[in-house]
Amino acid sequence: MTIASAPVPGARRAALLFIFITVLIDVLSFGLIIPVLPHLIENFVGGDTAKAAYWVGVFGTVFAAIQFVFSPIQGALSDRYGRRPVILLSCLGLGLDFILMAVVNTLPLLLVGRIIAGITAASFTTANAYIADITPPEQRAKSFGMIGAAFGVGFVIGPVIGAYLGEIDLRLPFWFSAGLALLNFLYGLFVLPESLPPEKRTPRFDWSHANPFGALVLLRRYPQVFGLAAVVFIANMAHYVYPSIFVLFADYQYHWGLREVGWVLLVVGVFNIIVNVGLVGRVVARLGERRALLLGLSCGVTGFIIYGLAGTGWLFLLGLPISALWAMAAPATQALITRQVGADAQGRIQGALMSLVSLAGVLGPALFAGSFGYFIGKHTPLHLPGAPWFIAAALLAVGVAIAWRFARAPAPAAPAADATV
Repeated sequence: MTIASAPVPGARRAALLFIFITVLIDVLSFGLIIPVLPHLIENFVGGDTAKAAYWVGVFGTVFAAIQFVFSPIQGALSDRYGRRPVILLSCLGLGLDFILMAVVNTLPLLLVGRIIAGITAASFTTANAYIADITPPEQRAKSFGMIGAAFGVGFVIGPVIGAYLGEIDLRLPFWFSAGLALLNFLYGLFVLPESLPPEKRTPRFDWSHANPFGALVLLRRYPQVFGLAAVVFIANMAHYVYPSIFVLFADYQYHWGLREVGWVLLVVGVFNIIVNVGLVGRVVARLGERRALLLGLSCGVTGFIIYGLAGTGWLFLLGLPISALWAMAAPATQALITRQVGADAQGRIQGALMSLVSLAGVLGPALFAGSFGYFIGKHTPLHLPGAPWFIAAALLAVGVAIAWRFARAPAPAAPAADATV
């Protein structure tokens, strides 16, 4: 009897722990470079913050565009060949890529490194499919909350370590991240079990669903999923305001250095853990997935407005616990979506959703970094450093309206035959 076909409580908990640690190490490796990458780019452009903001937007857009193409490929591969090999190849490629970024000495080569990272950073897509494989539908919101907690733990530890290492050498966090990613590969190679048994895999690799546009067409076969996918797209586009401008915004607006940024990100991570571990399961059990989703998105709107209005660092910090409640929205959305499809399509659906996340990333960095650079530039008609936060708040408000329409009680999961072509 396999874990995927009939998970017993002990085996399921062990598998969830494996995937939690896998995602944790991946997130930790990314968290390490958050405080230093914008400053490394800033060094390459001669210390010009406005110009650096532009290039941060370019890096974010290119990274997301590559993920838009490759996420559905990796999802389709996991449906055909299993989750484990996709996760392992992702971790190995990511580790080697961090080594490349640690040694390059020009901006174009650093951009090449981010392109490779976009290709290899796939374990998050497959991790979501993995959880859907081993968790009963009624428990998925709580399990997806564990993955959210892994993100929180990674961002608690990663940025602080990255900030301190970056003060020694801006390249040092990349070496540390490479070591973590390669350690993750070894961990998965010896410990991580497969979650999708051969009899539940797709009979062939389907290129029609492995390309990003074909993957998005797949979403239309599930009307309820299609509406929720729009919420995923909008919410993730709003979320890109953080990696696009936070480090440069904090330096420009509040004169926070690497250590201050690292500690603020630590607080954000702690709140994220509290919400995902302590609140998601309870709130979903009490309010249901729909109300938890709406509440989370509304808190995100409020938090972004506070950030945009905050003229001092202390006022900005007041928005952190409010915006942290936004973390309830993602696991509630994932739980609603996974109820709609069969086991043999979970990987492709998650790949399609990751394509939407990546498409949001194509637009988000340019929108937020561009608006930040414009509103602090020499020729702006209105000096408004907080403009990107207001834009993000407006996007989430649209997400609330869409979620109100589509986040209804899910219909029974579609039969496996409906999920294949």
